[in-house]
Amino acid sequence: MKKIIVIALALVSLQAIAQEKKQKHNKGERAEKMMNLPAEDIAANKTKKMTLFLDLNDSQQDKIYKINLENAKKRKEMMVERKARKESGDAKKPTPEERLKMENARLDHKIAMKDKMKNILNQEQFDKWEKSQARMAMKGKNKGMKKDQRKELKKQKQ
Repeated sequence: MKKIIVIALALVSLQAIAQEKKQKHNKGERAEKMMNLPAEDIAANKTKKMTLFLDLNDSQQDKIYKINLENAKKRKEMMVERKARKESGDAKKPTPEERLKMENARLDHKIAMKDKMKNILNQEQFDKWEKSQARMAMKGKNKGMKKDQRKELKKQKQ
């Protein structure tokens, strides 16, 4: 009886190990999919997600769609430029001054976006949106960390 149980456990554990793990999509595949979608579709999708999350009314949806469309078009342009630079062989790391300029432009855009959202959303929606933005920022920061660093950070928060 013991032998049968041991054999059954061995088979179950082997089966669990033999299962294929899902491969995460790499950034290249994801970026390629995004390049194939039109900016209008990307903006509509993001607006729908925000509508579900923030419970937006029709006028808010229209205003946010326009903002999302503008952002999607800018991102697509940047992706095309980056791809063209990469293919032409001019892809080089930016200088510290260029990095500072890009960071300032990014922060200016973020401030402008926050102002626009503050004008469109009510206070409760805006607070919820800000919290989600902060969560996304933390996720982005944590991506570059090693697993043990993330665990240490979680311990510090608690």
